[in-house]
Amino acid sequence: MKLGAPLLRAVIGPLFVGHGTQKLFGWFEGPGLEGASGMMEKLDRRPGRRHALAAAVSETAGGALLTLGALTPVATALLTGSMVTAIRKVHAPKGVWNTQGGYEYNAVLIAALTSLASSGPGKPSVDAARLPWMHGAAWALGSLAAGVAGSYLTERPPFNEPEPDAEPSGRFTREQEREPTTA
Repeated sequence: MKLGAPLLRAVIGPLFVGHGTQKLFGWFEGPGLEGASGMMEKLDRRPGRRHALAAAVSETAGGALLTLGALTPVATALLTGSMVTAIRKVHAPKGVWNTQGGYEYNAVLIAALTSLASSGPGKPSVDAARLPWMHGAAWALGSLAAGVAGSYLTERPPFNEPEPDAEPSGRFTREQEREPTTA
């Protein structure tokens, strides 16, 4: 039995389930949905609750699927999307290294996830038993592309809304108030 893929699944999958349930239910000293919603608002993800719920469900479901080795490319796409968003919105401005709050750890996770989509989840897994063809370079690249695209798409309408009262649309607005006329 080859140990690489099952070992990666056994570590990464449950940790993502934990990370997602921190947001979703406040488990493992997490912020819960209310705290995660506030965090999303600070990252210009509106409405915050929608984005917090999407991230929490992606991480929880993606982690559970990965742990089981079920629909591995779907699981890796969900998790990659979450990590790409974390890099873009939180870690990239801080540089590469994790010691400075950078994206090093997230990049390693994305690489490991893409590798699992390429090699397959190994045995024992649902995919090995039921979907043995669902792995390879095309699946890995598709999973990576879907995760990156998902991260970018969620910051655009209709998924993301502008900040309230951020800018008037220009429609039916006046540049200046008219001065009152005297007769």
